[in-house]
Amino acid sequence: MDTSLDAFRDAIRQAAAQRTPLRLRGGGSKDFYGQAPAGTLLDTRGWRGIVEYDPAELVVTARCGTPLAELEAALAEKRQMLAFEPPHLDAGAGLATVGGAVAAGLSGPRRQSVGALRDFVLGAQLMDGRGEVLNFGGQVMKNVAGYDVSRLLAGSLGTLGLILEVSLKVLPIPFADTTLRFAFDQQQALDALNTWGGRPLPIAASAWHDGALHVRLSGAEAALRAACAQLGGETVAESESAALWQALREQSHAFFAPVAAGRALWRIAVPGTAAPLALPGAQLVEWGGGQRWWLADDDSADTAAHVRAAAQAARGHATLFRNGDKSVGVFTPQPAPLAAIHARLKAAFDPAGIFNPQRLYPGL
Repeated sequence: MDTSLDAFRDAIRQAAAQRTPLRLRGGGSKDFYGQAPAGTLLDTRGWRGIVEYDPAELVVTARCGTPLAELEAALAEKRQMLAFEPPHLDAGAGLATVGGAVAAGLSGPRRQSVGALRDFVLGAQLMDGRGEVLNFGGQVMKNVAGYDVSRLLAGSLGTLGLILEVSLKVLPIPFADTTLRFAFDQQQALDALNTWGGRPLPIAASAWHDGALHVRLSGAEAALRAACAQLGGETVAESESAALWQALREQSHAFFAPVAAGRALWRIAVPGTAAPLALPGAQLVEWGGGQRWWLADDDSADTAAHVRAAAQAARGHATLFRNGDKSVGVFTPQPAPLAAIHARLKAAFDPAGIFNPQRLYPGL
């Protein structure tokens, strides 16, 4: 298969002329996310490779089809990492790509302390719906005058154009990690996390489920010893700790097991100070209380309305992350002014409306 820029350009221009949709996809590990993909497949996996990596400057540039595992291995050789821990969600099959990670915009457990994927996007190269190559941002943090389009691509699910390559900020791997476990109910866990969040503690990640709060500490060994003495709790064995955070990142944790059997999984974003949500069934709380996963008992429109009302009452929003009846809308419906902005952006970058149509919202 020809995966040169000319081949991409020809495919895009032909699709635009015929008004036929294109399904932009890497390894397909995030096909479940958003509305069902549709259109002729434009496979990006052949456009791969690390274009530039400067460990001293903490920045790496890679093409969209580069396997995420390959990029992370290259960084690990220099004791560096993608600190936002993008989930692969491919059961170790090596399907996840750099372009797909950016397009999905998902972050892992460390997002609590370091920020989201979008915060690490320094620049991007995009092919728009006219087949033109556009460059945004650069390879340093302060490089944008005007609208920051490169970060706009994070979470766009390929609806604005074909992400050809991205420049990402990387960070050193912490010198040490320690995980503490506490026997708390959800309210106790939220209270503790909010109290600790106001202190200078090296908390990198947290997760509460089924009466147990796990807190991950990262940094210098002396700082971790001092934090452990201050916080208390039970120290988790190193091997168990590593397995726990990896399982949370990749959703192979026992909490997510019903998802494999078809249960609907909702992702609820709320302020970390929000009280426990009055939803029946199992919940898992991450990011200092800011991300809450919920397994729904059914796929009804009433259930969707209920969870979205609960999220809105807590000043947040709810996303039907996996499975379920997507006719209720995967993402929280937008207010009219915001929907109009999205529509104008879509028209500017993809005037023929060929890129992953409807994947985010109706009309996009």
